[in-house]
Amino acid sequence: MTPPSSTALPFLPFARPDIGEAEITAVTEALRSGWVTTGPMAKKFETAFTNYLGGGLHSVAVNSATAGLHLALEALGIGPGDEVIAPTLTFTATVEVVRYLGADAVLVDVDPVTLNMDPAGVRAAISPRTKAIMPVHYGGLACDMDAILAIAHEHGLKVVEDAAHALPTTWRGALVGQLASDVTVFSFYANKTITTGEGGMAVTRDETLAQRMRVMRLHGMNRDAFDRFTSKTPAWYYEVVAPGFKYNMTDVAAAMGVVQLARLPQFVQRRETLAQRYHAALATLPLVLPATAPAGDQHAWHLYVVRLTSEARIGRDDLIQGLADRGIGTSVHYVPLHRHPYWRDRYGLTPGQFPTADAAYLAMVSLPLFTAMSDADQDRVIAALHALLGG
Repeated sequence: MTPPSSTALPFLPFARPDIGEAEITAVTEALRSGWVTTGPMAKKFETAFTNYLGGGLHSVAVNSATAGLHLALEALGIGPGDEVIAPTLTFTATVEVVRYLGADAVLVDVDPVTLNMDPAGVRAAISPRTKAIMPVHYGGLACDMDAILAIAHEHGLKVVEDAAHALPTTWRGALVGQLASDVTVFSFYANKTITTGEGGMAVTRDETLAQRMRVMRLHGMNRDAFDRFTSKTPAWYYEVVAPGFKYNMTDVAAAMGVVQLARLPQFVQRRETLAQRYHAALATLPLVLPATAPAGDQHAWHLYVVRLTSEARIGRDDLIQGLADRGIGTSVHYVPLHRHPYWRDRYGLTPGQFPTADAAYLAMVSLPLFTAMSDADQDRVIAALHALLGG
């Protein structure tokens, strides 16, 4: 079958943010308010996020999920000589923050069905230096948190959830963010389930951890700008209590976040619909389709990752090129960390140490899935896959 010419149809991207007039209005109002850095909208977004997750939490808005992960580990006292366990099948941000603190990342393989970190691998990786576990809810599907939390409790380890893909994901009926981990960190990057352009949220039940993260997100100052310029205490006075960072979220970003969070129920419904359409339409192709959530739980469907089986008549790279030739964008999530020069060389890693993640990587393609995607857009993807992989 000859693919259509590149000019026949507009390019369909792998992802595109769903931003409407309400977000534009909110951002405009924030700009006109005079508060363009951390101020009332950032606080409103934190409160709304806590309320969405169900209360009993402290939400700390930051300028990226990477910043949130760094603050979480720093607040937990992770430092030189410590080890933190994480999956190899993740973005480098998950573990680069471990190195920021002078600690070492210990990578483990993933489950062949869910592509989430394998609890058996976590248990085998524990050493006297291990201080924390960082599960990543891959693609929006919750890790086996019962097993991970049990291992952490047994060995006295901290748990920081990388929930960049996991809003709103549930485990055993509870939203990720309400589980018994120490800190959970969400991402609001452009392609996530809600976006602030750049941004993230660190969530914890521990008030002491929350306060440390708040101080460290803004230079280690004990008063942020909003407090200094709205308090009756002289605005110029503050104290630096630690060597902090510049990780605060702006009010401009937070204004978008408040609107996006209110739209999240319709977003997740649309993502679920698109995922189910893919399930039905691709079932006969030589593909391993992504695992669904257990009965009663919610998959956030941030990603829809398929893997070619051995029966496929073309390879992964040829499939990506074939889709590109038809004006369809894709991605790969991820090149496993053990294949990247820094992590490979620092820890002497080889593909043979991570057979499941490595095999998955060589076969995987992330298909377009975003809430502004129409049924017709998706039908293009489905038709192209059938043309490239069908009998």
